Amino acid sequence: MHLAALSVIVPDYDAGIAFFCDVLGFDLREDIPLGHKRWVTVAPPGAQTRIVLARAASDRQRAQIGNQGAGRVWLFLETDDFARDHAALLAKGVVFEEAPRKESYGTVAVFRDPFGNRWDLLQSAAAPVTPD
Repeated sequence: MHLAALSVIVPDYDAGIAFFCDVLGFDLREDIPLGHKRWVTVAPPGAQTRIVLARAASDRQRAQIGNQGAGRVWLFLETDDFARDHAALLAKGVVFEEAPRKESYGTVAVFRDPFGNRWDLLQSAAAPVTPD
């Protein structure tokens, strides 16, 4: 078994696609019209697990946009070159909550997506470190 997908609630499909594809560099895997909604999935290049972009369809769902992790980091974007990807995200306007820091598990910095979700950009300590 493997985790096939997880949903991220977004206010609008196109805003979700713009962030995940244009900013994070994910691939748009599916965008299928289903009448009143769309089946939209994105994933990092080569990844098996996809993110389903779920447009909020009720007041209750809209209230949860950006709060699916209850204020905690709940999405972890792992990289093999922290410095490269940190600089690229900064150049695309991503705002980090902190400066990069070294932890026992790797190099990490927290950022928020435009919807309010908290993410870790992470290079595992087990991954080879690229020279600056």
